[in-house]
Amino acid sequence: MEKQFNTRSMIFTLYGDYIRHCGNVVWIGSLIRLLQAFGHNEQAVRAAISRMNRQGWIQAKKVGNKSYYALTERGQARMEEASKRIYKTEAPEWDGHWRMLVYTIPEEKRHLRDELRKELVWSGFGLLANSCWITPNPLEQEVNGLIKKYDIASYVSFFKATYEGMATSQELIDTCWNLDEINEHYATFIETYSQKYVIDKSSMKRGALTDEQCFVKCALLVHQYRKFLFVDPSLPRELLPDEWLGDSAATLFTDYYQLLAEHATRFFETVFNQAEIPHTIKQ
Repeated sequence: MEKQFNTRSMIFTLYGDYIRHCGNVVWIGSLIRLLQAFGHNEQAVRAAISRMNRQGWIQAKKVGNKSYYALTERGQARMEEASKRIYKTEAPEWDGHWRMLVYTIPEEKRHLRDELRKELVWSGFGLLANSCWITPNPLEQEVNGLIKKYDIASYVSFFKATYEGMATSQELIDTCWNLDEINEHYATFIETYSQKYVIDKSSMKRGALTDEQCFVKCALLVHQYRKFLFVDPSLPRELLPDEWLGDSAATLFTDYYQLLAEHATRFFETVFNQAEIPHTIKQ
């Protein structure tokens, strides 16, 4: 079949939804077979896994002539955070406080500044002003992790504050995030996947889908929905517009996922269990 997403991104999806539940370790042969279901060849898988290793997301473990790959501590933390946000059932409650992060990273460390910006957007921060980022969510743990990861404590100030004006909270939100655009993305997701859901629900009743087909559909569903982690700041309900579609999209995702999950997991386990993970490298 034709590749629909890049190999590295699909590996992240498989670690997040499957491999991390099986000890975080996978044999490269199993990973190659799983990715073949999406149209990725062995060379692409080995290149992607090597890149992820260099980036610190996974670590290689060799036993005899077999190579295994495990999530690093950093990789596990990212997967846990992503999973909590993907499978949340509703918007979080707000404690009425804002978290504000301000940094003054020097020009010679521009690469750190660029990396930090990407991390802040992914975590749900919005840019209020130059080098000033805010969120209504309690992300103290995530911020402390970033400061430690990039060793930037001397360049960062972090506040927990109340907003006293001069605009309204909604105007503050509009400055930092384009919720209308995000809502449009949710509308497109709902339109596309509600149709797919109806078709696949009918196919499941007729027994017309194999376990491998369910695995591919389920992983691609998660992969597509996971994109919202990069655009939706997961704002509390009190700060969302009345016509917000995020909850409807989450319900559709959950229903569709549950339709496919049992058969998808069975295929994954069939491939995964073909290679016994040595006890010495189990996490």
